[in-house]
Amino acid sequence: MHLRPEELVLAVRPARVRRLPLRGADLVLAAMPRLWKDAGVSNNVLLVVECDGPIAPERIRLALSRLLDSWPWPAARLRRPFPWGRLHWAAGPRATRRPPAVSHRLVASRQELHRELEAELNAGIDPAREPPLRVMTIDCEPEAGGARGFVVLTWFHALMDPHGGQNLLARLADLDQDGESAHSGCALTPPEPGPNPLPFRERGRLARRSVAHLRALASVPPLSPGTGLALPGRARFRQESFLDGGPPSGDTRAKREICWRLALVGKAMAELWDRRGLPDVPFLVPIAVDLRLKGEPGPTFGNWLAFHFARFKPSETADVPGLALALRREMADAVREGQIEANAVAMEFLHYRPLSRVLATLPGTAQRETFSFNCADIMNFPTTLDCVFGRRVVNAYHAPAVLPRPGIGVFFNRCASHDNLVVSWIEGAVSEDEVARIIETVREGMGWTARA
Repeated sequence: MHLRPEELVLAVRPARVRRLPLRGADLVLAAMPRLWKDAGVSNNVLLVVECDGPIAPERIRLALSRLLDSWPWPAARLRRPFPWGRLHWAAGPRATRRPPAVSHRLVASRQELHRELEAELNAGIDPAREPPLRVMTIDCEPEAGGARGFVVLTWFHALMDPHGGQNLLARLADLDQDGESAHSGCALTPPEPGPNPLPFRERGRLARRSVAHLRALASVPPLSPGTGLALPGRARFRQESFLDGGPPSGDTRAKREICWRLALVGKAMAELWDRRGLPDVPFLVPIAVDLRLKGEPGPTFGNWLAFHFARFKPSETADVPGLALALRREMADAVREGQIEANAVAMEFLHYRPLSRVLATLPGTAQRETFSFNCADIMNFPTTLDCVFGRRVVNAYHAPAVLPRPGIGVFFNRCASHDNLVVSWIEGAVSEDEVARIIETVREGMGWTARA
C-alpha cells in the first residue's frame, strides 16, 4: 500500500490523552468561584517557603521536568468531554507535556516581598487554558541582615490540598537532590483512587443523608463579613509568626486542637459581629478532615478531604474552653454517626453535574452566601523538609485566597519553632484594622509572644 505524505499524517494514530480523576472535594473547590464568575475572583493557594539563602530557579525547572516523567498532573488541563460528561484532568503523552512556569523576582524589602506574594495570589489560574501549577523564586535582600530566598508554589485549589502541596515540594526536593536516581525511580508515583467499594444503593443513601444534614444545619443562610458585598476587591493576606509562650502542658496541647482554635477564632469573629451590630445568627463553618492515614504523607494530587460543619452562636464564644469542649464532642459524634463518611460519599456524586449546579444543595447560594468564615489548621510542616534545593528551610506557611463571601479565613500551621497565623480576606469585606484585631485576639488567646 502506498500513501501520499498528506495521507501519512492522517494514518498516524492520535496521541493518547490520559484522563486523571478529580475527587469530590476537588469538584466543590472548583465550583465555589462560579458563584462569582463575573467578578474575576482568584481560586489560588500559595505555599511560601522561606530559606536561608537564594535558590537557583534552574534547579526547580530541572526537577519539574523530571517530575513530568511519572506525574502528569502539573502539565494537565481541566476538561469535560461533553456538557454531561465527567470533569477530569487531561494530560497528553510525555513528549507533549510542558513543565509549569518558574519565574524569578528580586526584592529589596519584606514589604516589596509581600506585594509580590499578594500579586501572585490574585493572578488567578485558569486550569482549562494553562497548567494548574506554577512556581516562583524570590530573592529578598533587605538593608539589614543577610539575603533570604523564597520558593512559592501557586496552584489552582482543586489540584491538591495543603498536605499535597507539601508532598509535591518534597518530591521536587528529592528529584533535585538525587538527580538521575530519583528520576528513574517510581516508588513515589501517586496512586489513582479506585472505585468506592460500597454498593451504589448504599452510597446513594449516604449522600441523601449528608445533604439532609447540611440543609438542617443551615435552614437559614449564614451571615458573613462579606454579606452585602456587591463589588469585591483584591484578595489580601497577612502572615504573622509567634513563639509559644510557655512549656508544654495539658492546656498547651488543648490549644493545638482545631476545636480550641475554632472557638478562639469564633470569639474574634463575634467581636467583629458586635462592632458591626450583626444579629446572633449561628455561625456555619466548614472544617476540613484529612482522609489520609494518620502519620503517612499519603497521595499528593487531589483534595483528600471530607467536611464537618460546625455551628454555634456568636454569643457562645464568651466561654472559649466550654465552646471548644462542645465542638470536640460534636465532632466526635459526627465521626461516630458516619457524617464525615457520608459527606465524602455525597461529594463523589457531583462528577456529572455542571459546576454551576454543584453548590445548589447549599442554602443561600442563590444569594452567594455559603459560610460565615473559613478556619483550618494545616498543623506541622514536615521535618523531612528541613532542606530544599540546597538551602535550609527557615519557615513555611500556606495562604489561600478566600471567596468574597465569607470574605475572610484564618489559617494556622507550625514550622520548626514558628507558630504561623495567616488571615486571608477580600478588600471591601474586612478592613486591615479589623484583621489586626482578629490577629491580636487569637495571639492573646493562644498565649503566643511576638517574634523579635
